[in-house]
Amino acid sequence: MFDLPGSWVWDYWFADDGEKYHLFFLYASRALHDPDARHYRASVGHAVSDDLITWTQVADALVRSDARAFDDLATWTGSTVQAPDGTWYLFYTGSTLADDGKNIQRIGYATSSDLVTWTKAGDPVLEAAAPWYETLASGDWHDEAFRDPWVFADPGGDGWHMLVTARAPEGPVRGRGVVGHAWSPDLRSWELRPPLSMPSVDGFGQVEVTQTAIVDGRPVLLFSCLAEHAMPSRREDRGGTWAVNASSLTGPFDIDAAYPLTDESLYVGRLLQRRDDGAWFLFAFRNVDENGSFVGGVTDPMPVAWRDGRLVVVEGPAAERGTDAAPPSGAIAAPI
Repeated sequence: MFDLPGSWVWDYWFADDGEKYHLFFLYASRALHDPDARHYRASVGHAVSDDLITWTQVADALVRSDARAFDDLATWTGSTVQAPDGTWYLFYTGSTLADDGKNIQRIGYATSSDLVTWTKAGDPVLEAAAPWYETLASGDWHDEAFRDPWVFADPGGDGWHMLVTARAPEGPVRGRGVVGHAWSPDLRSWELRPPLSMPSVDGFGQVEVTQTAIVDGRPVLLFSCLAEHAMPSRREDRGGTWAVNASSLTGPFDIDAAYPLTDESLYVGRLLQRRDDGAWFLFAFRNVDENGSFVGGVTDPMPVAWRDGRLVVVEGPAAERGTDAAPPSGAIAAPI
């Protein structure tokens, strides 16, 4: 597990440079005392590992900019990809406050030659806009949701895709969460496109921290949402991380078909394929304990497999530790 004694650690993402695994994570000082205050003090930290178990913290990747800027409140969740010329791109959420004190989120990026020293591009490249996405002007949600960019190369070689946590401008308030979408020819200029899912009476208020992957030949979408932000029909499941079987990495995605991959004690599930043997693992951050208090920290890898048409966490060796380990509390396991 990766955690810091003096800071809360929560959302995170990975990069693999072929030699080391890189973990980028949000963190904020425990001196704030209130864990809910961490969101407005978030910086992007960085750690490296050879085995996905033992992590070494290195220099931070990003901090918020000076006012006024689109990221002058905090730097939030993103993803990291490498361009054909070798340049690394770290896409991230920039958070700022509107005049009424509500949060506005936009997407920016930074570049690096070595995954260590990052240079911000400056202005945001994407933000929520009509007619496809809800903005703060609707007054129906507590923020302008447009965050958590997940960037990946088009499977057919046609540029790059970005999936975004966004909301539709119509539909039930707690069912408007959609998979936002944008496309780029070069990772620098981005074209906003319609969402890849629809709002629903069986949906979610926010489809957070999306990721797509092809696990053992089957495309799947992961996202996170807690019961308090979902439609009533979803609340009994008490899911934290959700999975949606898909026909391709680029959707469309049937959010009504989502099923829980973890309960609410684990959040922001991420899939990562181990380099040496191709095995797939799920990670998550520890969200709340049995008393409902925030915990923090990124779990060790949890093996996943397909069972009866669903992706599940399975019991077995989490990595090269020499023992069989059951999934942590919060992972929804299936018998082998």
